[in-house]
Amino acid sequence: MLGLQQKLIIPAKTGKRGTIMATRSVLGLVCILKGLRDLGEDISPLLERYSLDLDTLDPYSRIDRAMELQIYVDAANCVRDPMAGLKAGTYIGFAGYGPLTMLFMTASNAYAAIQSGIRYQQLTYLYGALRFEPGPELSALALTPLQLPGKAFRFRIDGEVSGTYKLLRDMQGALGVNIHAERIDMPYPRPAEAAAYESYLNCPVSFGGSEARFWLRNEHLQFRFPTADPVAHQFYHSQCEQQLLALAAEAQERLADRVSTHLSLFTEGYPDAAAVAKAFGMAERSLRRQLSLEQVSFRGLLEGVRFRRARELLGTRLPVDEIARQLGYAESSSFIHAFQRWAGRSPAAYRRGGA
Repeated sequence: MLGLQQKLIIPAKTGKRGTIMATRSVLGLVCILKGLRDLGEDISPLLERYSLDLDTLDPYSRIDRAMELQIYVDAANCVRDPMAGLKAGTYIGFAGYGPLTMLFMTASNAYAAIQSGIRYQQLTYLYGALRFEPGPELSALALTPLQLPGKAFRFRIDGEVSGTYKLLRDMQGALGVNIHAERIDMPYPRPAEAAAYESYLNCPVSFGGSEARFWLRNEHLQFRFPTADPVAHQFYHSQCEQQLLALAAEAQERLADRVSTHLSLFTEGYPDAAAVAKAFGMAERSLRRQLSLEQVSFRGLLEGVRFRRARELLGTRLPVDEIARQLGYAESSSFIHAFQRWAGRSPAAYRRGGA
């Protein structure tokens, strides 16, 4: 089992042939998967598929970002409990954030701690993007979700919401301050389990927005932390800065490769350039400009992903119109025309020739 696991989990900062890879700490994934297992979900087929042994993984190792997302997508499709993501998100402990934990603890108050969390969100286990929205009485910690296909969207945003809220409540327990949400907004339609969400998160929950939001009272954000320490805070601030610099050096992977990998996560329809740019935390114009510098276009990358997926599906018995639908085409004729342009022959001829 360790063979493939050693390929997925990266102890150093370089991948095959010395290529710089975008990686993340494996600890978040391990906690989520162990949480699913503890919750009674049968994830053994998932672990076997990726040759992962949760009991032997080195918690200090790193995993390729795209591979971790693919595992989350597959996990979302195999769990039975629709609230599994919400429940598993609480399995990441306060201490699992390393120096960032101590940066929070030594901050002057909750507002300063939240600002640190936003500044160093790349050091957390989030895929969504955090920001702070001030208000006259209530302010919001907003989380823009990463667009993922199907069940994976709700599974992942649930985990990030519950994990972030648990972090706030863990700070409350450790510091003896009152930090709780007055309301939480979720960025998807109201599910059948809505009442259970309110019970689990212990506050009102609304659904149907475009982003997740934790609404907090401003006076709670100003409570002084008993562990506030400016000198220690500056020390942990320096440590977090060093980690950010290391991540920046590691993230020099071609944007074109990252975009192709992200698009490959989707099996029924694909996000547009604006949605992909948002997932990467950049403007659509910046994404297109950087791709142009790499001498590729978003449309070309999307067609490449569609062509690879089309060849895979043509190796099955799916009818052409169903393949066209999965690839995001409104009409099968549009798919047939595109495939002829890519392959120089029709899908039917491709099948007859032995894909």
